[in-house]
Amino acid sequence: MNVSFPTRRGSFWSTAGAAVAVVVLCAVGAGCGDRSDDAAASGTQDSDGGEVPREGTADGGADAEPDEAPNTPGSGLVDQYGQRYCEILTVTLSDQGAAAEVWGTQGLNDCPQEPFDALDPAVIASQLGANLAVLNGPRYWVLDRIVANELAGTLQERDFGGIEMRSIATVELGEGMGDRTPLTETSVARDTDFVFEEGREVFELTAPDGSVYVMQSYSIEVDPDLTAETLGSLGDRLELPEGWAFSSRVLREDLVVQDIDGIATVIQDRFRNSYQLRSRG
Repeated sequence: MNVSFPTRRGSFWSTAGAAVAVVVLCAVGAGCGDRSDDAAASGTQDSDGGEVPREGTADGGADAEPDEAPNTPGSGLVDQYGQRYCEILTVTLSDQGAAAEVWGTQGLNDCPQEPFDALDPAVIASQLGANLAVLNGPRYWVLDRIVANELAGTLQERDFGGIEMRSIATVELGEGMGDRTPLTETSVARDTDFVFEEGREVFELTAPDGSVYVMQSYSIEVDPDLTAETLGSLGDRLELPEGWAFSSRVLREDLVVQDIDGIATVIQDRFRNSYQLRSRG
């Protein structure tokens, strides 16, 4: 896998970006509670239901003050198949290790390409007091529904260069700072159910020990021409190590992929498509 980063992200990557890119395994899909249709159309609302104006941003950074949002267990997103999103991960280093806060557009907007291309990770990291920021996406869901039982993110909303995002998850990186090697497991703190509905074609990776991971989203970071219609042919392109297998099947009943005690285990393939552990071998 090519682990170099696009030059449009700037020289920021030359120092620490590659070392922490593993956090992008993510998020990669922390579920999040959706807003009402009226709120989504008009913007953020205050406690009385009135619209709160949002201030613009400049220089590819974030706004100064985030909007507060309640953490409401049991909320979620429906009709997500094919929905586009992107994320920003802000990484903080301490004596205890590294941790990343995940900001995502899920349930808010479809991550417009032009403002996303204009984001500057170095500016974002500086404004949010993080050691660095990592851009993830754009990505597309291949699941149908997300049920957010309890979120690890704060659900605060913030404007990043004109793209509204909310805090949806945290990723504990520990003492080690891995790379973005394909098929490397990453633990994501979130309590969500990912639902694939009956009749949906799902794509799975099976490890040598029999563990099965189901694709939750695909990325256009590495292959901009990748689409939902071409996912079935990935097996010929993944260059999997010996003992690994890629397969697809059409569901005869709903499939619910759950975290284990609030921790989701996620891997990516060489195209940065993300899969969550469904069953341990």
